[in-house]
Amino acid sequence: MTDFTQRTRRSAAAMRGIVAAAAAVLGLASCGGGGSNPLDNPSSLQNPPLQTTQRLAFAYFQYCVFPIFNLQLPIRFANGQTAVNTCAASGCHDNANGTGGAFRVIPNAQPIDLTNPANTADIIRASDMYKNFYSAQGEVVFGSTTLSRILAKPMLINVLHGGGLIFDSAQDANARKIQYWINNPTNGVDEFSPTTYFMFTPATPSPANCNTQ
Repeated sequence: MTDFTQRTRRSAAAMRGIVAAAAAVLGLASCGGGGSNPLDNPSSLQNPPLQTTQRLAFAYFQYCVFPIFNLQLPIRFANGQTAVNTCAASGCHDNANGTGGAFRVIPNAQPIDLTNPANTADIIRASDMYKNFYSAQGEVVFGSTTLSRILAKPMLINVLHGGGLIFDSAQDANARKIQYWINNPTNGVDEFSPTTYFMFTPATPSPANCNTQ
């Protein structure tokens, strides 16, 4: 083999190495996590628009799911440390100062009187409570509780959660409410329909009447 042929092959191999390294750098850059902390989230994250006519029940969210976000809950971290905090805390999913990805909570959102005919769908959709509902629904994969991040993250089901382990098991009382909400979509009617009131016993929306099965 001539010196010229050897030099040509070495040059080609070196060029392939440079191209591969550049591709790897570009690949890493596209993986997200722009901050120095891999758990940081950019402030520009938005919930994707819903691509289906399916909805979850607003009444059940308002009375049964939303209160969970304001509860002081025990947390266990991977390093063994424990803490107590709320999902809506300023360092977590608070809409103003939270760092917890696209899911945002307005902690002081007021309940909407669903029996008042003056509260039309348009009025409800402009409320803080509905903004919370929409944000939470954006974390749901219809038909799958384990793929829905609103449940998978606090249970650490195949996904990291900067807020640690919140629900030890699917039998946790609060986890069961979230599961029930996910598993009972509106089946073609809008999210405010009284047909969703079967989710309460008796069928009157109230925090005391939340079904879980």
